[in-house]
Amino acid sequence: MKIVIAGAGAVGTHLSKLLSREHQDCVLIDDNEERLAALSEYDVMTYQASPTSIKALKEAGAQHADLFVGVTPEESINMNACILAHALGAKKTVARIDNYEYLSQELQPFFKNLGIDSLIYPEVLVATDITNSLKLSWVRQRWDVHGGALILLGVKLRETAEILNQPLKDLCGPDDPYHVVAIKRGGDTLIPGGLDELHVNDLVYFMTTREYIPYIRKIVGKEHYADVKNVIVMGGGKTAVRAALAIPNYMQLKIIEKDAQRCDKLNELLEREEAMVIHGDGRDLGLLEEEGIRNTQAFVALTGNAETNILACLTAKKLGVRKTVAMVENLDYVSMAEGLDIGTIINKKTIAASHIFQMMLEADVDNLRSLMLVDADVAEFTAAEGSKVTKKPVKDLGLPFGATIGGLVRKGTGMLVNGNSRIEAGDSVMVFCHEQNINQIEKFFKKSSFF
Repeated sequence: MKIVIAGAGAVGTHLSKLLSREHQDCVLIDDNEERLAALSEYDVMTYQASPTSIKALKEAGAQHADLFVGVTPEESINMNACILAHALGAKKTVARIDNYEYLSQELQPFFKNLGIDSLIYPEVLVATDITNSLKLSWVRQRWDVHGGALILLGVKLRETAEILNQPLKDLCGPDDPYHVVAIKRGGDTLIPGGLDELHVNDLVYFMTTREYIPYIRKIVGKEHYADVKNVIVMGGGKTAVRAALAIPNYMQLKIIEKDAQRCDKLNELLEREEAMVIHGDGRDLGLLEEEGIRNTQAFVALTGNAETNILACLTAKKLGVRKTVAMVENLDYVSMAEGLDIGTIINKKTIAASHIFQMMLEADVDNLRSLMLVDADVAEFTAAEGSKVTKKPVKDLGLPFGATIGGLVRKGTGMLVNGNSRIEAGDSVMVFCHEQNINQIEKFFKKSSFF
């Protein structure tokens, strides 16, 4: 598959590295020599030129591209590059934007006619993750599948959990309301079997349905965690704005921003009465005490500096805040942040790259998410008529090692899957696998006459 990426910023660079791991034919265009030089050790062809140069697009092979991606910092460059690439012959295009209006469903045919197949606004994607995390104070990560018909919950286990040190076959059989689909233990990721056990400090991913969320909360020993009613956000950038607009109105929100002019802009952008904008430094302990940090259930650090966000969350925890969320854009710091046990970790470029990566798959994929803490992907595939996955019970499909099916949605109803389950054409199927297996998995869901 040929992919051309315009923009060697955070998202473009991360996506290029993912594609080099997949041994895809990838060309990265940017007019900055230093940004391109940073990719010299990866199997990615680079081309120094303007992404809106027709000559450069032709020389980069945009006319033969299966996917063209515009992810420079400039929305107009991304959109123009996609329009030009489409006119040259690119099969699919995706543009990074920062205008929320463009995401309206009513405008999608308009952009499609222009030659832009998909639009991504990374800050909106991140805001959704933050909001989902705040709704359940006791989870590290939450992902709603098919409008919430299935729920994936990432939970850190403590000594209070009821399900420690017991074989999974005794905990979650075919008729139980949850499946354990992955375990992060130290630096290792396990796709567990029936004999595996759960230990203290494991990060465990549960697949369940909405009505059993309280049951999961009980068995992991998190009933004493207070629900989030008060939130303090440090940093008033675009991500904070999108998060503030997405956070439910029942949560009282304070945003601490050290730039006075940005505070004025935030007051213009945020209309909700529950949002209070405070001019100050979120690292100031006196200010945090004055703003009621000890009576706050959640602290969200969204500055552009990963170290600042990590340290601020550690400070908030010491002051009694149970739920902390840190935006950590430097991937080298993610493992350190997880080791410090700071709570939920958000990385904008991995979220955006996952959204783009799913467009490369030939099978029908509604959602793909890279779970960076466990080096795994979780994807929502739709089973095609006649696909291999519909031919046999799950236990006889011969899925690759390190892959498991957690559940499916059939006619709007979520249900868990066991070895005897049969998948039908049209089912939305939740698959959890190590990152290197995603291309092997998609073969099971494509329409084929050979099975």
